[in-house]
Amino acid sequence: MAIKITEECINCGACEPECPNNAIYEGGVEWAMTDGTNVKGSFTLLDGTVVDASQRIEPVSVDVYYITPNKCTECQGFHEEPQCAAVCPVDCCVPDEMYQETVDELLAKKDRMHL
Repeated sequence: MAIKITEECINCGACEPECPNNAIYEGGVEWAMTDGTNVKGSFTLLDGTVVDASQRIEPVSVDVYYITPNKCTECQGFHEEPQCAAVCPVDCCVPDEMYQETVDELLAKKDRMHL
């Protein structure tokens, strides 16, 4: 499953540079699949919506840093554990129960983003 940032976030920003998928954004900042990935053209999001990979999408959170589940792979294929959770000083990077994905699905997502 993807990782999410809870409202306990203190906006320190320690997590953002650690994400190999560039899935972490500052609150209020729009995101796109192309940010930090090799994705081009059309891309199907987890909810089935097809977007242009460069399309800017509404932020998941306005007040605190957030992780877009469309790009989060729990660092599978990069690290042994999610790096956001490893560096978070207040332990607010936790599994997101809304997005259940197997390791194989997470690795396939990683491969789609990093050709």
